[in-house]
Amino acid sequence: MIPLLDVYKERWQVVSDTAIKPGLASIEHALDVLGNPQRELKVVHFAGTNGKGSTLTFVEAMARAYDLSVGKFMSPCVVDVHDQIQINGLAMEPQQLDIIFKQLRDAGLSGKLTDFELLTVVALLFFKQQQVDLVLLEAGMGGRMDSTNVVQPIVSIITSIALEHTNFLGTTLESIAAHKAGIIKKERPVVLGEMPEQVQPVFEQEAKHKQAHLETYGETFFIIEEQHGETYTNLERHVKLEQLTRQFKGPHQGKNMALAITAFLHVLEFFDQPLHPEKIQQAVMQAQLAGRFEEVLPNVYFDGAHNPASIDMLVQTIQQQFPDQTIEFVIGLLADKDVGTILQQLEQVSDVFYFVDIHNPRAMPAQLLMKKSHAQHKVMLANVGAFLRQPVELGKIRIVTGSLYLLSEIRQKLQL
Repeated sequence: MIPLLDVYKERWQVVSDTAIKPGLASIEHALDVLGNPQRELKVVHFAGTNGKGSTLTFVEAMARAYDLSVGKFMSPCVVDVHDQIQINGLAMEPQQLDIIFKQLRDAGLSGKLTDFELLTVVALLFFKQQQVDLVLLEAGMGGRMDSTNVVQPIVSIITSIALEHTNFLGTTLESIAAHKAGIIKKERPVVLGEMPEQVQPVFEQEAKHKQAHLETYGETFFIIEEQHGETYTNLERHVKLEQLTRQFKGPHQGKNMALAITAFLHVLEFFDQPLHPEKIQQAVMQAQLAGRFEEVLPNVYFDGAHNPASIDMLVQTIQQQFPDQTIEFVIGLLADKDVGTILQQLEQVSDVFYFVDIHNPRAMPAQLLMKKSHAQHKVMLANVGAFLRQPVELGKIRIVTGSLYLLSEIRQKLQL
């Protein structure tokens, strides 16, 4: 369910399936019909359970500090379909989307793709036509069978592994890792985040099979927190970058920053550019992303955490940033998430919860969500916009979390 996508599908009579259908045959056929635009793109490919968006945003900031034009494809959207496809931070314009949809219709691709495949094709075709220098491509689900896995990237990044989409990716960390490892390409480097011990061999075997150089956080590169910011060290490349200060909050974002720097060193090599430490410092200081511990109103934060691993990071960030404040959660969740675990984790740092409905067929009703909570203070919110506009009492912090779809809905209501 991608807001406003149906407007374009109806206007141009392009039919696509709302279901998720892992596999590459359909999108490879569509791209072949369109002249394989993906083959002309210089790509950094991102997969992982959590941290993809933040890591991508760090890479984008670095590329733009080097005056590279950057196309990025991310999901889900912040507001609607336009902002999933951006060039240099600007969302795709309606007239630009119209032009691409006309091409898809004229190419006879109606009825051949799922919604996400369709949008992936739109992004790749648009970036080729706009002749961007670098494309940052975020996998939608998994990696091996994800529609974005049709590129030969400069470098691949796999940020993290946790249980997610188990009905498609399998019920073990190893099976999920095997899907993510599918973005590793022959003789193309891969940068790996800090992984659970049991899945590291999955990536090592895939990299060996593909003859892909593997760099892993904590082994070949790492971040150390020091008095005047953080220091990035890459033992393999003999690179040390000091006094790194970031807007992204939470210790996990330091690791995401390290992944981004490591990958960007490959980008610099590809474009035959020297490393300028001051440009990297400037970039990580400026990098910011909607819905990642984002203060949208005074003492009101949006965070798109939606699974136990990302909720754990959110809890750690709250404990680090607001150890003495009272936390209030505004929450909505999709029914296919580990609802019980997520609520239990959040209840470690708060006893005040406001439950809201998400207008999504996969959402759990707020009333049922409230019944599952063990918090002392529980309220159903009918008008979340009006509630969030009220000033937050002194000594309190209000955090909206549980789903990126929820953040998108509320952002529109608040007109942020």
